[in-house]
Amino acid sequence: MTARTYWIGVVSKEDAGNGMAGAFAEVNHGKAGPLERMRAGDGFVFYSPRIEHPFGQPVQAFTAIGRIRDGKIFQANVAAGERPFRLAVDYFVAHEAAIRPLLDDLSFIRSKRHWGAAFRFGVVRVPETDFARIAAAMGRDFAADSRCRRSHRARARRFVLRLSRPVRSAA
Repeated sequence: MTARTYWIGVVSKEDAGNGMAGAFAEVNHGKAGPLERMRAGDGFVFYSPRIEHPFGQPVQAFTAIGRIRDGKIFQANVAAGERPFRLAVDYFVAHEAAIRPLLDDLSFIRSKRHWGAAFRFGVVRVPETDFARIAAAMGRDFAADSRCRRSHRARARRFVLRLSRPVRSAA
């Protein structure tokens, strides 16, 4: 099994809301490349610099958090013949978390003075500790969210093992 990774997608708050409503992630204007690095079970959070792209009011907050569902990229049919690539995400109930109070504690942000530069490529891979800090700021229990998938898998495995045992007949 591969190790879980953690990602931040940079989109407007409006686009993050659309992603949550449709249970998908779309980054870098629908390009497939960044999504191809993500796997089932990876952590995913949206950072929204603005309400609308490109000139909306500033938000500068983490606006949605979840887990990559199956890691299978699909193309959507949207207006005007656009076909953006997307990835299914199971989003958690969470609240927005402003980035400024977290800046000093996030290791992936090297320059605390020019912190916006960390988000310039639209997708950022972050360490587990940083993702856990963001999750906590959004009101999530990172440890419970991380265990959830593993414990579900373990229960399913035990169930299958029980089914594979021979049935004892009542004598």
